[in-house]
Amino acid sequence: MAGMEAERASLLAALALQLDWGATEALALTPPDRSAPRPATPAPAPVAAPPRGSDAAPPRARPPAPAALPPATGRAAEAAAAAADLAALRAAIIAFDGSALRETATNLVFADGAPDSGLMLIGEAPGAEEDRLGRPFVGPSGQLLDRMLASVGLRREEGGFYIANILPWRPPGNRTPTDGEIALFLPFVLRHIALARPRRIVLLGGTAAKALLRAKDGITRLRGRWHGVAVEGLGEVPALATLHPAFLLRNPAAKRDAWADLLMLRRSMDGEDPGG
Repeated sequence: MAGMEAERASLLAALALQLDWGATEALALTPPDRSAPRPATPAPAPVAAPPRGSDAAPPRARPPAPAALPPATGRAAEAAAAAADLAALRAAIIAFDGSALRETATNLVFADGAPDSGLMLIGEAPGAEEDRLGRPFVGPSGQLLDRMLASVGLRREEGGFYIANILPWRPPGNRTPTDGEIALFLPFVLRHIALARPRRIVLLGGTAAKALLRAKDGITRLRGRWHGVAVEGLGEVPALATLHPAFLLRNPAAKRDAWADLLMLRRSMDGEDPGG
């Protein structure tokens, strides 16, 4: 008797659990017998081969799959190469849909300053203030950079330089650009340089330096000396790598190294330094 009560209680608990799961309707009037053998599945009828010499049509081949779009990097290179001037390049970047960054950013941050100044500065990516205004280096790090450059006679408002970034769209949360994003926008950056035709380039921070110099070393090893950036139509453009102003805000002691780099740039522009 006690065994029957225990079994009944177990069955009621199982039913309550099924109710909790939402099983409120029965699928059959009687429960299926799970121990009964399953009926054998009939084998499919064989398909008779057409007789030899008959006019039966052969089976149709599947139509070819539609051609896939070229990879986003290839489309970026094609769009960049087709831009005949800076205005066309800007329009090409706006129209390029190969990156999700365009959908999360507020504004395109293309460039600022004087393209014909002969000096082009290239940073990493826009921040929140740059994204809001659509201009590069206008936040706290940009203000520090402007003061530093003004100390060696280079003022943005007077056409002293031209400035842009590797990425023209702000990454969400100001995160570091991924290798894939850098590779995707690099054709636009190289075309940007080719159209601006600078005589010298300053690479601000490790992301810009490693991307354009194809280097693996960090910025502390790359800074303080001249390199060359290969640009179609221009050959090797002298490039000076230096610390990013955002890094200087976090590490004020490093301003001494950045100051030494700016003096090297100034001497090159004055014709005193043959390296640049």
